[in-house]
Amino acid sequence: MRIYMQTPPGIDKAPRYYHLFLQEDLLDGWTLVKESGNQGSSGRLQRQHFASHEEAQMALVKARDAQLKRGYRVVFAKGDEHSA
Repeated sequence: MRIYMQTPPGIDKAPRYYHLFLQEDLLDGWTLVKESGNQGSSGRLQRQHFASHEEAQMALVKARDAQLKRGYRVVFAKGDEHSA
């Protein structure tokens, strides 16, 4: 699952982005990767490991919902649409 979000551009500010995606690791676990920053510049990268796909997916949805409350809008989503 992958979700890319942005804030609307301001008059004198570049939009901010928030990118969430899940990666399966080699030991049957899952990693939630969060990348955020100003559009056009390198951002901050965070990784969080989960034992199951369901736990990782719940964390991704929770992170997405938190950013929606902060004014971000989903620009692109791919993956398990029924749970997003």
